Amino acid sequence: MSGYIDIVVNLFTPEEVRNQQTGFDENFTTQVRMPESMKGGVSIDDYLKKMDRAGVERSLLIAVRAGDQRMKGSFEIPYEQVAQWCRKHPDRFSGLAGVDPFRGMQGLRDLEHAVNDLGFVGAHLYPHWFKLAPDQALYYPYYAKCCELDIPLMMQVGQNLIYQKDVRLPSVARPILLDQIAIDFPELRLLGIHIGVPWTDEMIAMAWKHANVYIGIDAYAPKYLSPSLVHYMDSYGQDKVMFGTDWPVIDPERAVAEMRDHDFRPGAMQKIMRDTAMKVFKL
Repeated sequence: MSGYIDIVVNLFTPEEVRNQQTGFDENFTTQVRMPESMKGGVSIDDYLKKMDRAGVERSLLIAVRAGDQRMKGSFEIPYEQVAQWCRKHPDRFSGLAGVDPFRGMQGLRDLEHAVNDLGFVGAHLYPHWFKLAPDQALYYPYYAKCCELDIPLMMQVGQNLIYQKDVRLPSVARPILLDQIAIDFPELRLLGIHIGVPWTDEMIAMAWKHANVYIGIDAYAPKYLSPSLVHYMDSYGQDKVMFGTDWPVIDPERAVAEMRDHDFRPGAMQKIMRDTAMKVFKL
């Protein structure tokens, strides 16, 4: 097996922390037990060293769009902020273009620019930041555009936590809501990331039902994956699951070590850690 692919990675350098582009506050970093030494950010050079130690060959960096810009607590990382690192380290990073359904036609043009001009390999969506369930009409032009551009779209499914003490967002994206989207867009490669907790079995059902629906196992330490998901990954679902961390929420060195501890079948491990991401994102 060549290097692993981490499909969900956030920029978390001192620049993003300083500019309040992380989306979370100190209450959240305490909740996820972030080491004090990390809270000021981790440079790209130091993150690359982490990737090397973990055996991660490539990370997909999110140019996140999180919430209606008129709404308190919303933030974004401009596409160019991610693209600069993809240009500097083309063998280590690829970009994911954040989706904001309230930007209308400009948002669609932005997505085209990200893929055609910046070389981004997929789209990313946080439905809860918009308080809008993923099967709502405002998203549909973006799903169609992803089909047209032949890129996958990942979205957070399941619960979301309180990332900022004064910004409390509803959990609007149960995995079952992917059902109608997959029916309406059978060409769309659709990823439910963050596992779908607490509806993990619902997420497994969607991936089992639809050929183009996949699961991202980021944002939770692999040692705590549910038994039903571990069984799915090691058996009939080994082609439908991709490794991710949601860095800085989960450290890649820890995540890879805990994945190895599961002692998956060699073929399943190869697919989860690399091959399926290579196929889905056309890396």
